[in-house]
Amino acid sequence: MDKTFVYLPKGTCSRKMTITLDENDVVTDFSVEGGCNGNLKGIRALIIGMKADEIIQRLKGIKCGYKSTSCPDQLACGLEEMLKEVK
Repeated sequence: MDKTFVYLPKGTCSRKMTITLDENDVVTDFSVEGGCNGNLKGIRALIIGMKADEIIQRLKGIKCGYKSTSCPDQLACGLEEMLKEVK
């Protein structure tokens, strides 16, 4: 059964991320409120069908300009929280 998690990013233009994982921790849906629309649509297209652990490994630590985080980094943080919650 798919699990949906809402994550409120910190330090980014995006305000809310909604992530859905299947029973194998594969992302089946992802949406964002706020942020750079085109970039986040691109991220969505790339991560659908990927395992959460792989996404975390690829996106964790990415920064946006002078900020200490980014939307991809915050997605990784959200996925980490989600995995802790479902395990």
